[in-house]
Amino acid sequence: MPPPDRKYDLILYGASGFTGRQTVEYCRQFAPAGLRWAIAGRNQAKLDLVNSARVDVLLAAADDAAALDRLTAQTRVVASTAGPFAKYGTKLVDACVRNRTHYCDITGETPWIRELIDRHHAQAAADGTRIIPCCGFDSIPSDYGAWLVSRHIRQVLGAECDKVSAYYRMRGGLNGGTLASAFELADSGQIATTRDPFLLDPDPTAHTPDERARNADPTGVHYHSDARAWVTPFIMGPINTRVVRRTQALLGTHFDYQEFSRFDSSRLAHLVSIGGKVFESILGSKAGRKITKPLLPKPGAGPSEKIMNEGFFECEFMAIAKTGARVRAVVKGQGDPGNRITVKCLCESAFVLASANQMSAGGVLTPVTGLGEPLLARLRSAGISLEVG
Repeated sequence: MPPPDRKYDLILYGASGFTGRQTVEYCRQFAPAGLRWAIAGRNQAKLDLVNSARVDVLLAAADDAAALDRLTAQTRVVASTAGPFAKYGTKLVDACVRNRTHYCDITGETPWIRELIDRHHAQAAADGTRIIPCCGFDSIPSDYGAWLVSRHIRQVLGAECDKVSAYYRMRGGLNGGTLASAFELADSGQIATTRDPFLLDPDPTAHTPDERARNADPTGVHYHSDARAWVTPFIMGPINTRVVRRTQALLGTHFDYQEFSRFDSSRLAHLVSIGGKVFESILGSKAGRKITKPLLPKPGAGPSEKIMNEGFFECEFMAIAKTGARVRAVVKGQGDPGNRITVKCLCESAFVLASANQMSAGGVLTPVTGLGEPLLARLRSAGISLEVG
């Protein structure tokens, strides 16, 4: 764990970007009393423009290891919104591990997270340093929802969880940073890597062909009687499912897990499915990416305040115990998932990491294994509903 005598409790890195600007405002409004925080990035002028809270401004480019060492040595926690993370995050995490500084971010780049696990998990675990990717909309609602229903089956029903399915409804917009991360992943040639359903497990090879078949990403459109809706594969499923499976592996439990989007009509479900396949084809084509990139929002741009305020998400988790018993949970929140919810989740995660009363377990962790009950309580207080039954 970081020494207690650091100058700051929290540094927001990448604070001048579209999502970063929202984290500054969130911290200005909701940071716990007495929290010592600062903002950081590479451009003084841009950081000064977003510094509504008049906190300290620190400079460190993402490729400057010495500057990142100086930055991370001053704080107990770094929360980063500077993506694509495979491009801008590696040296920052390296510095956090060297200086025993807790870290959280909003990445969904699973191949990069795999690299972090292989590179840093053992050392971070030994030092009690918590490195926690995926602390945004991907993948906190999924990780906590699946954990809550499976824990209920185990602790209340006294049974083992066999299967959990998640069904998402949501409305919101896209920001340029999210799109840049998707294109960076495609440009790196790592799309195929993302298809391993157990990519983030401690040992991705330790699964039978039958387990892999049951947990392979779903395809197509169908009517689901339990959900009472038409369902398609959820766009964030290839990220969230890997995180949930890592959580279960680290906790020593196991159940099959899948995610879907739910729709009231067959027509809408098929339209969304076709759109997803088109975007997947574009990502898989170098020419398609070259043509499409100029037409999409750039990093630093994003949806309007109206779209972000009027967005929402709701996810219903349906769990089946090995006894056949069924348990339901619902996780939901108001606000654009990719922006308002992501910012809320990241900042509340950072507040938990920065708090004085912390567990000592470290490593490259997931939201549930790194933040546990304290984050659950903070999310509920912040207006995200997580209820079983």
